[in-house]
Amino acid sequence: FMQASWDVEEVQAKGIQHLASFVKDKSASPYLLKCTEVIAFAMKTHVTSLKLQLDGCTLLLEILSQALEQGVVMALDGSVAGCLLATVRKHSGNEELLLLLCTLLMMVSASEVTAENLRKVGIIPDVLSILSRFLHNEEICFSCCGVLWSLAVSENNEDQAVLESAVLVTSAVLQKHLQNGAVAESACSALWALSLQGCLTDSDYEPTTALLLEALRMNPERAMLMKNGCLALASFLRVSEIAALTFITDSKGSGIELIKDVCHLHSDDPGVVGAVCLLMKEMAHYDEVVLDMLSQKMDKLLSEIKIQFPFS
Repeated sequence: FMQASWDVEEVQAKGIQHLASFVKDKSASPYLLKCTEVIAFAMKTHVTSLKLQLDGCTLLLEILSQALEQGVVMALDGSVAGCLLATVRKHSGNEELLLLLCTLLMMVSASEVTAENLRKVGIIPDVLSILSRFLHNEEICFSCCGVLWSLAVSENNEDQAVLESAVLVTSAVLQKHLQNGAVAESACSALWALSLQGCLTDSDYEPTTALLLEALRMNPERAMLMKNGCLALASFLRVSEIAALTFITDSKGSGIELIKDVCHLHSDDPGVVGAVCLLMKEMAHYDEVVLDMLSQKMDKLLSEIKIQFPFS
């Protein structure tokens, strides 16, 4: 029905509405998954129609959310990725639609295949542009940082120059939303991925280290933020003495005291404790930091960890 009349907007709109009527029927989920390409192509063909974009994006979100609930991560091919990018670019100022699109992009970028296809169509600059324009929108920031995490984490990344420009934008997100645990967690994860790709410059390490420490201070209850924040700090200290010195001389308090608190608060979480141990390993490479560690009895903390996790 839809494929017979691609150029007729009314036909495509009715087709999307008809498919949407099956969303609540979970038995229809496998069939709806096969329609994602048709929906995306209809959106691209009638990219100027805001209503069709909103309805199509909402339907794709519902279909893929149901699939995720059933443990299926849908991989989108390059043509579908291209269709979504066309919508992003045509409606770059529409906050309502971009919120849907960014949520959708975060969801699908969990698939390595989809992440690769999104990279190939060149979506990273568009994600950074959305972040810069809608820095006030917590949900958009949360989703876009999630997309950056997925796209930057690849070991074979050819977007180095573009990703380097992401450090400043992601830091701005974290600074703006320090008190929103979910957004801070997403931004910390993105900064960790960017650090692993070598995207930070010497001038980035001092402010970004201080910012990560502040994120940890303000959201102590969030285990994933503690884990990824410590892993990000470890990656900073692995390559930068500036980061190491900032860690122990931060104006709001020493990072050593902070990670002791993190470790005690999450003492039964092997992921957090493991991240703290990795951070301590990197700290031990700097004489000044070691002196501070000894004066603050970090050896006692290590002994406690060995008792708690004897086989780790």
